[in-house]
Amino acid sequence: MTNDPNRKRLLFLSLAIILLFSLLVAQFYQIQIVDGDHWSKIAERQHYFLVNEPFKRGTFISNPLKKGHPEEAECFTIDVQKSHLYVDPLSIPPSLHDEIIGMLCKTPGLKSSLSDTKALKQTFTRKTHSRKLFMWLDKKTQEDILNWWLPFARKNRIPVNALFFVSDYKRSYPFGKLLGQVLHTICDDKDQTTAEAKPTGGLELYFNKYLQGTQGKRRLMRSPSKALETGEIIAAPKHGSDIHLTINHCLQAIAEEELAKGVIKAEASSGWAIIMDPYTGEIWALAQYPFFSPAEYSTYFNNPKLIENTKVKAITDANEPGSSMKAITLAVALKANDELMKRKQPLLFDPTAIVPTSNSSFPGRKKPLKDTHFHKYLNAQMAIQKSSNIYMAQLAEKIVKLLGNNWYRERLQKDFGLGSKTGIELPAESGGVLPTPGKKHPNGALEWSKGTPYILAIGHNVQATTLQLARAYAVFANGGFLVTPTLVRKITQDQGNGKEITLLDNTGPQRTKKFPRVLSEKIAKEIMTAMRFTTKVGGTARRADIPGYSECGKTGTGDKAINGIYCPQHVCSNFVGIAPASKPVFVLAVAIDEPKYGYEPGVGKTHHGGTCAAPVFREIGKRALEYLGIPQDDPHGYPSNDPRYDAEKADWIKEIKQLQILYDQWNEH
Repeated sequence: MTNDPNRKRLLFLSLAIILLFSLLVAQFYQIQIVDGDHWSKIAERQHYFLVNEPFKRGTFISNPLKKGHPEEAECFTIDVQKSHLYVDPLSIPPSLHDEIIGMLCKTPGLKSSLSDTKALKQTFTRKTHSRKLFMWLDKKTQEDILNWWLPFARKNRIPVNALFFVSDYKRSYPFGKLLGQVLHTICDDKDQTTAEAKPTGGLELYFNKYLQGTQGKRRLMRSPSKALETGEIIAAPKHGSDIHLTINHCLQAIAEEELAKGVIKAEASSGWAIIMDPYTGEIWALAQYPFFSPAEYSTYFNNPKLIENTKVKAITDANEPGSSMKAITLAVALKANDELMKRKQPLLFDPTAIVPTSNSSFPGRKKPLKDTHFHKYLNAQMAIQKSSNIYMAQLAEKIVKLLGNNWYRERLQKDFGLGSKTGIELPAESGGVLPTPGKKHPNGALEWSKGTPYILAIGHNVQATTLQLARAYAVFANGGFLVTPTLVRKITQDQGNGKEITLLDNTGPQRTKKFPRVLSEKIAKEIMTAMRFTTKVGGTARRADIPGYSECGKTGTGDKAINGIYCPQHVCSNFVGIAPASKPVFVLAVAIDEPKYGYEPGVGKTHHGGTCAAPVFREIGKRALEYLGIPQDDPHGYPSNDPRYDAEKADWIKEIKQLQILYDQWNEH
């Protein structure tokens, strides 16, 4: 019985089955346990694929400025959700390529040229599961594609995810071209790995690290029955931080509108304007014309004639300020008085004293200086009102004689910021040019010659940006402090759980407490008083007079160098003013670049700052004060033909008459 051959066969068969089963279990163990992760990943790649979940780039938010207006945040930029169309070429049979490409080319919004069709055919032959076909599709185009694709895919038993959409955010500009040069934009093509944007300049470039976010991940399934838009987010995106600007959109619109009118009227090449809070350094508006539309950035950057309009010229272009420098010169002279008093030495000058101004010769100058009109005698207020070159040069001569060239230069740089960058949050800022005693040009000539102080005093041989001038005049408006200009109030980041954290805060008092006092309040008031004569009868900036309000400021006209030679036909004219003069709210600097050179009877030289820049100050200033709700401090200060004008009550009329009487007495022929 034990030798029964059938029993042996059965035993061997059982052992063989057990062995095979053991091998099968061992193989299952190897696959499921030992190599489980490996085969799971292969299976997942066959059935699932990952797409990037985009992040929102941080936005730029307007400064409300007026309490309760507007209540909701106004954004200069927003990210609008769009889609990119991708194809999975390995999931589509080659026999269907031409038919699918033909349908795509017939889809509205996706019409392709012959060359594009050829590129599409090449894309469909790629050995990959993901290839981009079209970018930045709107919701309507996406729906049009789905309407024909889903039935087509089911009919031909193709995974519906063989064509799939990946969401992305496209930069959009609710206010169009407004603030274009300051904002700039980002390129349409992003980094393929990180999805990070490539800024073209401006605030987008300066704050790129804050604005960038981190993309997330979404998992999709390859299945003929799987809906195209389904998929779970396995890693949530982290959105970028928001930049709360000091710019107010309404003031920016006012400045841009009035500036454009002024540039066109002056037949100038361009122009720019800055509205700044003199106490905090906050920039409320930074306008420029011709405009730059960020949404059409490629048009500008591909055209050499238009690329110039993408710069922020108020910070990149340093020009000779001309006569707007004279208020700074007077301030330095008054500070020299204080310095000499400390040293117990005789004062430099008496600002109220009669000073002969007929002698126009100065040491180190081959040609005599000239005033636009001949004056026998002037005092400091008359010199500012009449914009006297000779009076200011005489002050400079006394300053360097008693205190030296280095003391004079230090005051211009340390006290008023000339020759140094302001630190504004924009790339490519120019520090301007301020000559240095003892330093030589590349050609070996000294930067600071014997005659340099006299022309520095009247705004020549020095180059300053319009922002530097606005900052310098803020010293007068705020009572003697050198502010640091800024475009940013704060930077915040949404944590995604309803909480927001502040990464940077410029709104607290700790920032303004750092501003150094560079001028006494007494001197600042004296300069403000002197400049109030310029915008009234007898002054060089009569067209800057804002109806209903007091104001003060100074005009400037700087010749530009063409091929190394000063050309009077090419100038950059400016007006830097403060309003209201009785209680300053803002400094407003206007520059008109290369206005048409000419003379108009009854008006004067049309290219001068008092003719082309001052009226722009008046119009921007008037509308800005009204928008801010600032009460009129000169309700009778209107043109004489206006019924609201009252010669007895209008601001500064009495002071103007007194100064004119004194001037006439000193300059009788």
